[in-house]
Parts: sequence; structure tokens; C-alpha cells
Amino acid sequence: MSVRFELDPAVTPEVRDGICALWADVSNAGGAVGFVPPVTSADIRADLLRHLAALAEGRERLLVGRDADGRIVANAFLTLNQHRMSTHWLWVYTVMVHPSLQGRGVGRALMAAVSGAARGIDGIIGLRLTCRGGTGLRRFYETCGYREIGRAPRAIKLADDDFRDDVTMWLDLV
Repeated sequence: MSVRFELDPAVTPEVRDGICALWADVSNAGGAVGFVPPVTSADIRADLLRHLAALAEGRERLLVGRDADGRIVANAFLTLNQHRMSTHWLWVYTVMVHPSLQGRGVGRALMAAVSGAARGIDGIIGLRLTCRGGTGLRRFYETCGYREIGRAPRAIKLADDDFRDDVTMWLDLV
């Protein structure tokens, strides 16, 4: 599947609604993107609006992936650090690929586009992200060049009896 990636697209209603629908689809398929299924687009909207406000304020960058029909099928948010001692690296948040595209190389292409976009930002030498333990994401990110640099045991609570580690990953860009 061919996916075209775009950094900093205009945030039109189509882009906003496309990301919201993607986020709900990924969450409902069991994706580790901040929600536990079932969710609706309405459940997602407040979190998305916080990201869009950060985009408008210049604190975040948006990377979207579109299929041949222009539908948003992947995205990630790159967050600039505000603290003067950390402006040389970015956080990567809400990394998503549509569930129908899992296992087809789109996730690797998205992560390559994320690192390519970050390399284009002056002074950025690394990327940091977190992932939910018990999902296989740590292994996926390792195949994309990231390494585990920390872990908070049982820091994520999915249900009363389901706790997961919060795993921190790092990618050197230089």
C-alpha cells in the first residue's frame, strides 16, 4: 500500500475529522493510543482539540499519511520541548496506522517519515516516545532504530486488574 506523508498539513475540517476517525478506529481495534475501547469520535475529540491547539500555538507539528484516495490512514504528533535544556529533542505522540493496514509496512514508513521530518527541524538530535508494555510496540520501535531507555512498572491502568508498564524509547538522529 502506498501512503503519502505530509508534514504540517492545513488543519481543515477534513483533516481534523480524518484524524478523529482514525484515532477511534485504532482505539477500537485495541491500539495503545490513550483510550480503552469502545470509544467514539466524540470521546476522542477533546484530546484531539488539545493537540490542534498546540499546533496552532507552534508547540507541535503534525505528520499525516494519506492513502491513494486522500484518506488519512496514519499520523503522529511531534512535540517541541519548551524547556531551554531540552529543545534539542522532540516527543513523538499518538502514533497511529489504520488497523486495516497493520503488517503492511505502513508503520515503518510512518516512523521513517517521523525521523525524516525531525531531521529537517534545525537543532533536533533525538526523538523520544513512550509505549504501553504488553503490546509488542517496544519490539516494533526497536526495529525502527529506537532503544528502550526507561520503564515505569504498572504505570498504565487499563482496568482494575490490568496494569501495564510505561516504556520510554529513544532514537538518536545524529
